[in-house]
Amino acid sequence: MRGKRSKQYRKLMEQFSMTFGFREPYQILVDAEMVKDANRFTMDLAPALERTVHGKVKPLITQCEIRKLYADKDQPGGNAAIELAKTFERRRCGHHPDQYPKPLETIECMQSVVDPKSTGENKHRYVVASQSLDVRRMLRGIRGVPLIYIKRSVMILEPMADESVQIREREEKRKFRAELKKTQGKRKRDDKEDKNEGEADGDGSDSDENKAAPASGSEKKPKKNRGAKGANPLAMKKKKAQPVPKKAAEKKPDAESDAPAKRKRRRKAKPENGATNNASEPSTAVPSNGGEES
Repeated sequence: MRGKRSKQYRKLMEQFSMTFGFREPYQILVDAEMVKDANRFTMDLAPALERTVHGKVKPLITQCEIRKLYADKDQPGGNAAIELAKTFERRRCGHHPDQYPKPLETIECMQSVVDPKSTGENKHRYVVASQSLDVRRMLRGIRGVPLIYIKRSVMILEPMADESVQIREREEKRKFRAELKKTQGKRKRDDKEDKNEGEADGDGSDSDENKAAPASGSEKKPKKNRGAKGANPLAMKKKKAQPVPKKAAEKKPDAESDAPAKRKRRRKAKPENGATNNASEPSTAVPSNGGEES
């Protein structure tokens, strides 16, 4: 199955599920011609049906259709078709051999199973796989019946019939209007709640004032005057340090005279040419003029 057709079939079955309530496993009514053609094309019928409807299936065959297969068992491939039909679940259509010695036509049997009360509704949510064009044309008049047939060894799921499309469109419009009503109702309710809250707040303040009035015996308490609000201290710039005037700088040591003065270190002057040593000690040096005294 090609990808495009597969997506179309998946979308179509989703629409049937949302509108008419189809669920897995899908109950698929199979007629005798469908079984014969599947056997002739060497097609595994159950897996092919699962690929077509994109879900688990439960193939069903009516008593009339299985009787037709037994009547044609002498034809080529008759026994293989009977063995394939035996693997399907038997759907009792109520047409017993005692009352109906000859099996009913496929169109009559299918109509009695799909729409027994002729209400035009697929109450039991059957999917019909039939090779008969007349059967498919009849079932298109019943709302919500997916139709499957084989064409050139390819299994095809028919588009939704016109009546089913109209029902789906009406259902979608109804759901859309219901959603709109819900949203509008929510908005109105929210507006009413806001108004009621506002009125309740006003009434509550009056009631509180009225309650406070007899208790205190006076009117509203005057509000405290907290003064003008200043600037945010965190947002203010820090003040710059002002330079100290000279007079204040001169007066500062006088003011701090009471404190113990720091001891200044004085350096001793170095003696020049040993003058201090000569003054204190007697001179014993030898004269430089050859030992003669002056």
